[in-house]
Order: sequence, then structure tokens, then C-alpha cells
Amino acid sequence: MAYQALDAYLARLQATQSTSSKVWLDEQGRAAGRFFNTSLTSAFQPVRSFEQGSIVACEAFARSHSAVDDGLHLWKLLDQAASDDESVELDRLCRMLHAINYYRQVGQGGLGDTDAPELHLSVHARLLAAVNNNHGVAYRRILAALELPHERIVLQLPVVTPNQRWLLNYVLDNYRRNGFRLGVSANSPLEALGLLDKIKPDLIKVDARELPDPDSVALLLLRAAEQGVRIFFKRVENREVFDKLSQFGQALAQPIHAQGYLWDTPGARLPDQISGIRDAA
Repeated sequence: MAYQALDAYLARLQATQSTSSKVWLDEQGRAAGRFFNTSLTSAFQPVRSFEQGSIVACEAFARSHSAVDDGLHLWKLLDQAASDDESVELDRLCRMLHAINYYRQVGQGGLGDTDAPELHLSVHARLLAAVNNNHGVAYRRILAALELPHERIVLQLPVVTPNQRWLLNYVLDNYRRNGFRLGVSANSPLEALGLLDKIKPDLIKVDARELPDPDSVALLLLRAAEQGVRIFFKRVENREVFDKLSQFGQALAQPIHAQGYLWDTPGARLPDQISGIRDAA
């Protein structure tokens, strides 16, 4: 599927390449941007189904721009922004680059809006309080201007402390008013259970590096299925965690979705749609 407004925008960028531009295309066709003296672009890591290895989503990460590799992780860049206004500007720039770099590849691959994996975009913790009551408005306008569908985008909110959950609910409500689907992050299955009780996200992404309590994982999967909330496990980086998650899925007859360096490293190019996840593990 071609995205005509996006293609026209990319053609204008190509025709007006300038070292002083805030957004430009590199030799590989990737959209890159500039924040202060840093050049950045996008990398994507898939979320895969355990059963088939198919990609159900891709999470986007900001990376330093490099012509020879996939760049360096820039997770501290937002923390180092000098003001809330600059942090908001950086976040919007990253999300714009991610949408461009994702949909230009989806369009080239001929996938339709319903065929393409979801695009997961993280929202930095500093922005939860910085944007006041217009969360999602500016980003929705950018997507509309480029005629890119927002329905396949999930905005992933960060881990918060218990006394910040009122803020999480406030931000979730604002994003939903602008038509976005929402995910929240949890450090453990027990923390995810608490979020499931108090917040109604579309998905919860759980850190899988430590799963010491099998009962909490089982309870989370069962209660989330009852409420129609999807559970994704992130940072699956070794065979031990993979085997544990496989056992949960088989015992509970629940689908398991996971991402991690066990299968995929973030890269500028979207990966193949199907991959043998069990063989890779």
C-alpha cells in the first residue's frame, strides 16, 4: 500500500537536501533528524508470537544516525534536555521520524493498514507531566498531515510509582481522546496485576528478565485474557526465560508474545514477517 502524502513529503525532502535541515533523508532513504548537535534516526525491534514466530508489533527506538551501522542507543538524551519544552520537542521529533521510517517501509512492502504489525512508540516519563492537557494532539496532527493511519500505533507509557498512577490515568484518557491505543509498562507480573486492576490499557508490557513467581505470571495471563488486555513480555534475552514463558503458554493455553535480543536486535530495516522463533531460541 502506498501512502501518497508521505511519498510526496519524502520527495520534497530528497529534493531539498540541506545540512541545516531539521529532517532529511540519508543515502539509504532513512529519515533522520537533528536535536541540538545530535543526529538521530529510528531502529525497530519486533515483538513475536511464540507459536508461529510471526511479528505482531515493532517497537521503535531513537538511535544516533550512522551511515555504517544502526547507531547508538539514545535513551539518556531526553533526560539531558535542558527544559520541559525541549523534551517535548525531542519526543515529537522522534515519534515523527519513527512513523516516517516505519510507514515508508510498510508502503514499499505492499502491506495494508490491517496487515502491517503494530508500531509501538514509547512516551518518556518526563512528558507525562510536561504536556498538560493536550497529550496526543500534536502527534495526531502530524500523522494526519502525512495521511498516516494512527490505528496501528500503540503509545507505550513508562513504569510509574504507585503515587503517580493518577497521572497515568490522566494521560491515558487524553491520548484515548485523540484516538490512540495505549500500553503501560511494568517491572514484574505483580506490578502488572496492580495496573490491570486500576488502569484499563490495551496492553501491558512486562519486563521478563526476572520471573521468580510462576503463580503471579499465570494469574496475570488469565485475568488479562478475561479483560481483553494483551500481555507482552520484553527483554527476553536467554533460553531460561524463553522456556519459562513457553511453559506458561502451554499450561494455560494462552498466546505468548515477546521481544528481546534472544531473537532480534533493533535495526533500521523492518524484519521479515515470519521467522522461526523456536529455532532461533
